Amino acid sequence: MPQAPRLPQRLWETVLRGALLVLICVAPGFAAACPPDFRPFGDAGRSTKTFFRNVNGVAGRHVKWAPFGAKITLHAGYSAETNEYGHGILGPLTDRKTLNITMAQEGDNNNKFSCPRGDHLPLGAVFEDVMPRFADVDQDGMPEIITVVSDANLGAQLRIYDIHGNQLAATPHIGTRFRWLAPIGAADLDGDGHVEIAYIDRPHLARLLRIWRYRDGRLEHVADMPGLTNHRIGEDFITGGIRDCGDGPEVLVADARWREVMAVRFDGRIQATPIGLFRNTEQVANLLACP
Repeated sequence: MPQAPRLPQRLWETVLRGALLVLICVAPGFAAACPPDFRPFGDAGRSTKTFFRNVNGVAGRHVKWAPFGAKITLHAGYSAETNEYGHGILGPLTDRKTLNITMAQEGDNNNKFSCPRGDHLPLGAVFEDVMPRFADVDQDGMPEIITVVSDANLGAQLRIYDIHGNQLAATPHIGTRFRWLAPIGAADLDGDGHVEIAYIDRPHLARLLRIWRYRDGRLEHVADMPGLTNHRIGEDFITGGIRDCGDGPEVLVADARWREVMAVRFDGRIQATPIGLFRNTEQVANLLACP
């Protein structure tokens, strides 16, 4: 299987919809203050958060400015609205240029935040995505951030960042302008000890489920299945995800005609099983919760 190019150095989380806060912040190593244009989160409705413990190995810490074992809140969000790409596939959700990543120590009375990290994309590239999503793809106890980046000439790619805004890995771009992918989620789908990431390649055209495995700092392509989708043109959300109701993880998406909900398993090969007629996205969300 082909490997994605290596870049230089569990499922969807709660959306932050509140206004931005005025915060006292410190950089790693307790630097004095963040820049005056400090923006702790991304835009409202385009941001998300999760938590991790500041434990790396037996005695190490993921972040040096917080105590060993501290609970760290990790925020990731998109900001800097732009219309330079102009695909409009997400309806009212416009593209963004910047990924904001911020951490805070839970329960810290000083409101101690890390100064924002992230990535500001160059001209011709945008975050064409609903919001970032978290998954511990390297299984070190600290989440990574999964995004969709679209290029003006090459279309979309799935790109993974660490909490410091460094690019860890990415799939190749689809190869053509205005060709998009819709992420599903990440989990060890086949029990081999490595995390797989699933998305639908061109959910309105190819309707192709693609599965990539993160291993040794790279994404390697492991399987495809046609005839599946998770997004319709103009929707500002993505339908489906990954669930584990006690007998292993499975991907939930729709069939290509939006008639049935499909449960897809991967154990070295892909198997798709219809589990009911598709009614609406809320129905699929309920199924993801393992009723």
